[in-house]
Amino acid sequence: MKPIVSIIMGSTSDLPVMEKACQLLNDMKVPFEVNALSAHRTPEEVEAFARGAKDRGLKAIIAGAGMSAALPGVIAANTTLPVIGVPIKGMLDGLDALLSIVQMPPGIPVATVGVNGAMNAAILAVEILALTDEDIAHRLTTYKEGLKVKMKKANRDLAEVKYEYKTN
Repeated sequence: MKPIVSIIMGSTSDLPVMEKACQLLNDMKVPFEVNALSAHRTPEEVEAFARGAKDRGLKAIIAGAGMSAALPGVIAANTTLPVIGVPIKGMLDGLDALLSIVQMPPGIPVATVGVNGAMNAAILAVEILALTDEDIAHRLTTYKEGLKVKMKKANRDLAEVKYEYKTN
């Protein structure tokens, strides 16, 4: 099995956030790989990874990073594949990472999800893959239908919660 999505994080300390993306891709039966690469500590390896990603069969890259969060942008600068950035909460409640990822210069876009939003990054990657893969598209549709079922159940459960002045 060859990966079609790569999950990259700036440090293994980011794994508690990024494992949500791993779990979602696993549940969707999307082959993926996980690696730690640092834009600041291993810049040559990051560049080589990004330049070779398409030739290795990857179709999307999810890159999580905190603080100055250069990793997603450096990857995007070195590949034509879609890169989805996940700002990791660290300093400044993740605002520093969010701004570093979302404020890319023209020509180097990085799709960016919310702080610690690795699960949404994986869903976005699956949506991209679903454009050309009917099996993945079907699993994505089933997943999203499941979200509706969960909300209906939540409202049934809330209807059972009683307060003196609650009207529903």
